[in-house]
Amino acid sequence: MAELIGASTWEAELYDHLTSHEAIEGEMLVEYRDVAATSSSRAFRYLSDLILEDEIRHHRVFRDLASALKNDAELDPADPAIPHIGKWGDDAATVLRLTETLLERERADAKELRHLASELKSLKQETLWQLLVKLMEMDTAKHIEILKFVKRSAKKSLE
Repeated sequence: MAELIGASTWEAELYDHLTSHEAIEGEMLVEYRDVAATSSSRAFRYLSDLILEDEIRHHRVFRDLASALKNDAELDPADPAIPHIGKWGDDAATVLRLTETLLERERADAKELRHLASELKSLKQETLWQLLVKLMEMDTAKHIEILKFVKRSAKKSLE
């Protein structure tokens, strides 16, 4: 694990935490791949594959967080893996307008998914369908959180 040059104690400790967690995520990737490949249950393999997709993204995000922290701590002029919020510039009004539209669509999607999950309740012991719809509801909630963050940030940029 590379040490940060010129980092504060806090930055060094955070970097160690991020990079060690990235290593743990890497181990989990291997475990989920093995489980998905060896189980005789098609349902379990399917669900393990879904988790594996999330774990791959988590691994990438931890790697990007560590890289961005290293970039900042070492005052590297290159663009960090995770961009700074900064100003939305000339695009702030467009970003705000598009975000409002996307928020409306995500909220409508959330409503439809709740209805669908309710319709599938009777099948929850026989199929994975209700679980998958509930997972999509969780993703939609995540999308809404991202868009609300963008909206707040773009609004501030316009002030």
